[in-house]
Amino acid sequence: MKWNTIILYLFIGLLASHSVRAQERLTLERAVQLALENNYDIRINRNDIEIAKTNVSRANAGMFPIVTGNFSTNNTNSNTTQTLSSGIIQERNGAKNSNLSYGPVFNWQIFDGFGMFARYDQLKELQRLGETNFRLIVQTTLADVVNNYYYLVQQQQQIKALNGAVGISRLRLKNSQNRYLIGRAAKLEVLAASVDLNTDTTNLLRQIDLYRGTKIRLNELMARDISTDFTVSDTIIIQNKILLADLQASATQQSPDLQVALINKRIAEFNLKQVKAGRYPNVSLNSGYNFNKSTSELGFARSSVGRGFNYGMSASINIFNGFLQKRNEKIASIEIDNAQLEYEKLNQNISAQLTSIYQTFQTNLELVRLEQQNLEVARQNLEITMEKFRLGSVAPLEFREAQRNYIDASARFTNAQYQAKLAEVSLQQLSGTLSLE
Repeated sequence: MKWNTIILYLFIGLLASHSVRAQERLTLERAVQLALENNYDIRINRNDIEIAKTNVSRANAGMFPIVTGNFSTNNTNSNTTQTLSSGIIQERNGAKNSNLSYGPVFNWQIFDGFGMFARYDQLKELQRLGETNFRLIVQTTLADVVNNYYYLVQQQQQIKALNGAVGISRLRLKNSQNRYLIGRAAKLEVLAASVDLNTDTTNLLRQIDLYRGTKIRLNELMARDISTDFTVSDTIIIQNKILLADLQASATQQSPDLQVALINKRIAEFNLKQVKAGRYPNVSLNSGYNFNKSTSELGFARSSVGRGFNYGMSASINIFNGFLQKRNEKIASIEIDNAQLEYEKLNQNISAQLTSIYQTFQTNLELVRLEQQNLEVARQNLEITMEKFRLGSVAPLEFREAQRNYIDASARFTNAQYQAKLAEVSLQQLSGTLSLE
């Protein structure tokens, strides 16, 4: 055997042992917990919810009065000439004048056509929208974690099968070399066994590379060091007692997408109320306390000081603005209709997706049962063929065919399991019922 081939086998052995010797055995529950705690999308949306909660206040809706403190001062220095009614002329160069004013000002809009109440209710709906979007992000992240976790389980099973294939091919090569040395096999048989071993080794290397890439993706979803090594479970658990009618009923009540559409419709309704408020008068109360002091070096009054309380009320109403009020109300009504249509469209789309994916799920369940039977048959066939190969009663090509059938059957079985799990997760995500309980 050539040195480069020996080195290649040693490298594969190191890779295989490294994949088995993991620092951590990660369960699905732990992966989900880490993602819910650390995932950046979830943390950002959690902060958005806090912002939406803070925005829900009567002050933000315009219900509370506004009190400001005003201060102003003006000074002038000018050359002035004044002619009095008596005909006397007064002149002053560099005459200084000053004015000082300060005091609190109170303003309260007490009526705006009920628009402030609509704005307050709209702020509450925006908070609910943020909470529902948060649920949507959580469901999406949870689905990504589950899918990637079971993708690793599938790849781990594939690595196990390919490791077994490499071991069998190595045994076949050794057997062919021994047969060649005693003159019972041709050089062609040894070369064919060597090529098949290298092919199985290449497939194993590619599978290990894919396995490592998926680990990086899962670590990213959990927002931890992407180089963290771990192993996962060795089985894919599928819930086969899922009813389409239950999923559709749950989607109507729990689907975050449908809840977002309903909230958007209510937001559009409150927007119409705010637009209609433009037909009513605006009434405001105003008051304040003001101190004013002014001085002048030239004029009848050299200084003036005043202080006092002021109050009043103002009201205005839109009489005519070029039919813009009617236009704005029509647009707001159309936005409500669009929101309703969007909800109906989304409801139909989710129902169609549930029906389609449910059919795929049922097909994959049947494929899992079928491929499991095929795998058992392929395993028995490989065992019998290996025994015959040791006895020298089977041709190398026939042995290789039995080996390839087993590898393909193993790949189809694990893929059928994974596809069934993907369909299950999609069904639960669409219906808003995805959880680990």
